[in-house]
Amino acid sequence: MPDGPDVSVALRGGVRTRAHALDFVRWFADTWMGRPLEPEDGFGEDELDSVEAELGFELLAALREGYALFGRRPDMTRQQDPLLPATALHVDDAMGGLLVFRHENQGCALWAIPLAEIGQDDPPVLVESRDAWIPFLDRMSLAWVELVLSESLFGADDHRLYDACELPDASLLRLHERYARVELPDHPMWASADDSPVRWYAAPGRLVRRDGPYDHSWIHVRGRTAADLDTVRRDLPGPWVR
Repeated sequence: MPDGPDVSVALRGGVRTRAHALDFVRWFADTWMGRPLEPEDGFGEDELDSVEAELGFELLAALREGYALFGRRPDMTRQQDPLLPATALHVDDAMGGLLVFRHENQGCALWAIPLAEIGQDDPPVLVESRDAWIPFLDRMSLAWVELVLSESLFGADDHRLYDACELPDASLLRLHERYARVELPDHPMWASADDSPVRWYAAPGRLVRRDGPYDHSWIHVRGRTAADLDTVRRDLPGPWVR
C-alpha cells in the first residue's frame, strides 16, 4: 500500500485477491479514517461459527474474512447503506436463495450472494434494484472495497469533509485531468439505470464518486481534510450542495 493518501494508487491494477482487498481496508482505516483497525472492530471466530450453525452452512471465505476484520467498524460499514451485523445475515427466497448481507438505509434495496455460489471462496454479488436482482460486482472482495469507500464517503457528512453536486459536462475535462480513475469495475446504482454506472476517481486526499454518464450526473466527494474538500470544489466548479 502507498505511503500517501491516494486511493487510485492503492488500487492501481485493481483488487487482485481477497488478501489485497483486506490490505486495502486496513490501509484505508489507517490513512483515511484516522484510526487503524483493532481486534474489536471484527467479529470473533466463535461468533462467526455460531452464525454458520444458525444458517446451516459455512460462510464463504471472503465474507467471513471481512466480518472478522472490520464487521463491527461503524464508520466504515454502517453509515448510508449499512452492512448487516453478522448475527443478522439471512436467506432471502428469491432466485433459489440469496444470502443477504447489506441493505439500503430505508429498505429499498438489498445486497446478497446467491446460495448456489456459496461454495466459492470469492463469489459474485447481486443487488436488488427497483425492478429485479441484478449483478453488482463479480467478487465479494470487490464488494468489500466498494462498501468501505461508499460508507466512509457518506459517513463524512459533517459539512467539512463531504459535498455533492450535479456536475456539468463542462467540468468533466477537469475531472479527467486532475483525478485518476480508481480501478474498481463499473457497477450499478441500485436506484436508477440513469445513475449507472458508478465510477470512482481520486487524487491524494480526495475521493470522487460519479453516478451515471450524463450531463449533470451527481458526484459525491470526500476530502481527507477540510482543505482537501475545498480543493475538490475549486477543481470541479459546479452547483455544490454545501
